[in-house]
Amino acid sequence: MEQQPERREGRSFPERKGQKRKLEEGAAAVEDREISAVTTDGGQALLSEVAAQVSVLNSAFSWQESDRAAAKRATQVLAELAKNAEDLVNLIVDGGAVPALMTHLQAPPYNGGDLAEKPFEHEVEKGSAFALGLLAIKPEYQKLIVDKGALPHLVNLLKRNKDGSTSRAVNSVIRRAADAITNLAHENSSIKTRVRMEGGIPPLVELLEFSDSKVQRAAAGALRTLAFKNDDNKNQIVECNALPTLILMLGSEDAAIHYEAVGVIGNLVHSSPHIKKEVLAAGALQPVIGLLSSCCPESQREAALLLGQFASTDSDCKVHIVQRGAVRPLIEMLQSPDVQLKEMSAFALGRLAQDAHNQAGIAHSGGLGPLLKLLDSRNGSLQHNAAFALYGLADNEDNVSDFIRVGGIQKLQDGEFIVQATKDCVSKTLKRLEEKIHGRVLRHLLYLMHISEKSIQRRVALALAHLCSPEDQRTIFIDDNGLELLLGLLGSTNTKQQLDGAAALYKLANKSMALSPVDAAPPSPTQRVYLGEQYVNNATLSDVTFLVEGRTFYAHRICLLASSDAFRAMFDGGYREKDARDIEIPNIKWEVFELMMRFIYTGSVDITTEISKDLLRAADQYLLEGLKRLCEYTIAQDITLESIGDMYELSEAFHAMSLRQACILFILEHFDKLSSRPGQNELVQRTIPEIREYFCRALTQSTTNLQSLRL
Repeated sequence: MEQQPERREGRSFPERKGQKRKLEEGAAAVEDREISAVTTDGGQALLSEVAAQVSVLNSAFSWQESDRAAAKRATQVLAELAKNAEDLVNLIVDGGAVPALMTHLQAPPYNGGDLAEKPFEHEVEKGSAFALGLLAIKPEYQKLIVDKGALPHLVNLLKRNKDGSTSRAVNSVIRRAADAITNLAHENSSIKTRVRMEGGIPPLVELLEFSDSKVQRAAAGALRTLAFKNDDNKNQIVECNALPTLILMLGSEDAAIHYEAVGVIGNLVHSSPHIKKEVLAAGALQPVIGLLSSCCPESQREAALLLGQFASTDSDCKVHIVQRGAVRPLIEMLQSPDVQLKEMSAFALGRLAQDAHNQAGIAHSGGLGPLLKLLDSRNGSLQHNAAFALYGLADNEDNVSDFIRVGGIQKLQDGEFIVQATKDCVSKTLKRLEEKIHGRVLRHLLYLMHISEKSIQRRVALALAHLCSPEDQRTIFIDDNGLELLLGLLGSTNTKQQLDGAAALYKLANKSMALSPVDAAPPSPTQRVYLGEQYVNNATLSDVTFLVEGRTFYAHRICLLASSDAFRAMFDGGYREKDARDIEIPNIKWEVFELMMRFIYTGSVDITTEISKDLLRAADQYLLEGLKRLCEYTIAQDITLESIGDMYELSEAFHAMSLRQACILFILEHFDKLSSRPGQNELVQRTIPEIREYFCRALTQSTTNLQSLRL
């Protein structure tokens, strides 16, 4: 039911944007203009430019100042071309730039007697590393660059500070080498392994303590990528004692540093329970919680995700995270405009909410409202993480009344959920809440239904209609007046309130009918001795005839006397038909009369929709309750949105209680469609007294039946 957000390798800090950093300050503006002119001058000019720069690199591998200056400029031009448009990367690679740049990842042979100093020391190597890193943005060139032998040279560049120099140029070349390794290894498992085999991890760990913050950041970024889904790399990073430094970096004032540090730790912990224990033992928990209040949304997001990972299986850790103050900042993050930030905080709260001690605390701190609001999101992952957190909170009976008070039940019921897993989660949450509506929870809700403001009272009544057990319905809705609250919603001028009231009443009706179907279907006719089919319109022993539409219908007084009070009055009272041999029946069609008599003689009859209304009129006239109920049942099957008004009037005209109840249930079930039709609101208001009477009878009867079943 839970969905864990995907961790990221790296390359996501805005300032870095795919490692396409701007060139070092100092590049001549005229060169930038020349490069811009080349990029807009067509493919042939680009090919020529790339070829020219590759030629320079191939011929300028020496410490001569002119060669170094030319090689530096060539690396800058190629880097700028690759940075400005990724579609130019293909041209650069096809033009032979990779082996040429590879050559300049190392310094040319140096004879100390030739030059007093090394011109542009470290800068050509820096430019080459930068350009190769930009080419590696395209995954198809990662292996090509590595296969040409880039990794050993890049690892050596990471160690440039070993000679004791700490110039800006040294810092820059180290940083570019780390960035290049990051891009080469990005989403490439085999290259991650090759970096480790080439000895790249120990110098990167050492660089976490480098004095230059940009180098620290670049080293952390590389380690973050190398640690992602590579267990051997993770283990070596930890064995190189990176954790203490990474944890210290979490407290850096530089957002870029603590963002990369929390990313490294997150990737180390991901799917590695033993490393998670080491990270927690090293003291990472509180600094990570501190990042929830960072001014850097990226760090907040990573910290929330990491806390969710910390809380995944260790119940003690769940409690410690809450005790150390994570809940309130996580709840604040739920209200951020940043979708990813909301998703990660919902994920963390969902994990924390799987502990009974945390559930009430999260709700008490105001987590319910923001989580419920996230159910409106059109982002499936965010919506699901919010739903999972709510599922956890619903496990604590102390939260049930809060769920209901803030309108959570309606939110869960009315939500439009994007994925099936979320729908299943919401369904389980409602079931979990339903199981808790008894004892002190129910008593508290009934208290709220009496003393709270009207809106809360209505929310409680709505929720209880959906969640309460049938045995409590009479107490809630008759004895404690919950029915009047629902009827008040039905009589509201607010369409949404009407819809909610109708849905709740329909749910309530279904629950009560499950125990005792009150007039939902005709009962079996009273068992009598019937003359049988063969005597219908049979002259044998007939002692009375009816004239219907000019035709003679043979009948038997004894059968008619036993059938209804109307016939008993006709033949046993003071009416003129008492002694008549032929009785005329006006205003009834032959086929209707025949069916009525067939019912009297047999106790059953097949009724079609076409004849049901006329037969109902006849059954009502002759007080044939069994036949009347059968007619009502048949008519009720034909109720539509168009006919509901006429059907209800028909039920009133003939005091057809079963039909009237069927109309009431139809109105409640299809209220959303009826509410948009002209004139239907008047029908609803007109039926409210009948709805009240129906539920008073139904809820009382269902409780009585339940008690009888128990006895």
